Amino acid sequence: MLDREGFRPNVGIILLNARNQVFWGKRLRTHSWQFPQGGIKHGESPEQAMFRELHEEVGLRPDHVQIVARTRDWLRYEVPDHFIRKEARGHYRGQKQIWFLLRLVGRDSDMNLRATDHPEFDAWRWNEYWVPLDLVIEFKRGVYEMALTELARFLPRCSPHNRYLRAGARMHRLEPGPGSLGPPPEAEASVAK
Repeated sequence: MLDREGFRPNVGIILLNARNQVFWGKRLRTHSWQFPQGGIKHGESPEQAMFRELHEEVGLRPDHVQIVARTRDWLRYEVPDHFIRKEARGHYRGQKQIWFLLRLVGRDSDMNLRATDHPEFDAWRWNEYWVPLDLVIEFKRGVYEMALTELARFLPRCSPHNRYLRAGARMHRLEPGPGSLGPPPEAEASVAK
């Protein structure tokens, strides 16, 4: 389902843990990492699509999370032609997304990447809030920056674990601190759903 401009309606999910770190998923059989995201089906609201995608991709149910905020409007990114299937070229341009900021109120063990027969991710990790900007594939970087920036104001600023926001900065791209797993491998070219 595309809009008149060739953009597919979609939702993006930024899932926070208690330390304001974000869920980062490794796409199945690739070295490409991203936030959970997926298309909005005909008749679904963005919130309904978000809960469906959250379960399909991460295995979480609505009672495992709390909605903190969402973007006010659609954020768009264009997909380079060489990533678009031949039959879609000429009318498909990319994705338009509503982004949700969620807080995990369940446990890490509630996550199940195999909740459905069509898993999207085969690994996951927690990253500091701004780290995904350095790791996501280039053509998604702008929309990630817009979503993270718009939703950052809803994060607690006094968290001792969130050195990025505590300092009052909007865009720090620092390496993870001591004891972290470090950044995932370089993002390879991969288009989400």
